Amino acid sequence: MSMHVLLVEDDRALRQTLQSALETEGYAVTGSGSCADAMALLTHHPQPVDLVVLDLGLPDADGGDLLAWVRQHRSLPVLVISARPDDVGKVRLLDAGADDYLVKPFSIQELLARIRVSLRHRGVAVQATVLSYQVGALQIDLARHQVLLRGQGVRLTPTEFKLLARLARQAGQVVTHRQLLLDVWGAEHVDQVHYLRLYMGQLRAKLEAVAAEPQWLLTEPGVGYKLAEALPPA
Repeated sequence: MSMHVLLVEDDRALRQTLQSALETEGYAVTGSGSCADAMALLTHHPQPVDLVVLDLGLPDADGGDLLAWVRQHRSLPVLVISARPDDVGKVRLLDAGADDYLVKPFSIQELLARIRVSLRHRGVAVQATVLSYQVGALQIDLARHQVLLRGQGVRLTPTEFKLLARLARQAGQVVTHRQLLLDVWGAEHVDQVHYLRLYMGQLRAKLEAVAAEPQWLLTEPGVGYKLAEALPPA
C-alpha cells in the first residue's frame, strides 16, 4: 500500500498542485482545507495517515493548534509549510513537535526530499519513485536520465532534461509558468518567463517533428505548459 499523506492546505489551487505532484510520485494523498476537517480525517479515515503536510494559515484555526493536537493523539511526522519566514516562529513550531519547516515558495523536489527525510527519521525508508513515460514515439526514463525518440537517444542539457522531467511527472496536466520556473530554476527566477520560453523552444526543436506545431510539448496560453498524456511503456 502507498504511503498515505494528509495534505492540509486551504489554498485549493496549491493543494491540487501539491496533491497531483505527490500522487505522481506514488503517494496516496488526502487533501484537507481546515483544521476541523483534518482532525476528522486523522480520526476516522479508513487508511491510516503516515505523514502530515501542514499549512499554518487555516481558516478555522492556526496550523500550530493542529500540530499540538496531532502530537497529543498521534505519533507521525508533521512537515510544516508556510509563507511565514521568521526564525522565532520556526523554532517554536520545531520545539512543539514539527519534524521540519519549509518556507513558501518551495519547489516540488525540495518538498519530496523533505518528506523522505521526515519519514526516514521515523524509521521509514522511502526512495524517490522511479518513473518512465511514453508518449507516442517519445520515451522518457527519469531514473536513467534518458530520452529516446523513435528508439534513438536524444542529447539534452541538464536544464532541458530537468524541465522535461518536471512536465513528465505531471503528464497530461498543465504546469504553470511559475511552478516550472520555481522547480527548474529556483525561487529567485519565478518571474523570468523568458528562461522558460527559451528552453521550451530548444526542447521542441529537439523532440518535435515541427517545432511550431508541437504534438507533445503543448502550450496552455497565458498559463503554462504540459506534456501530452503519458502511457506506461510496454
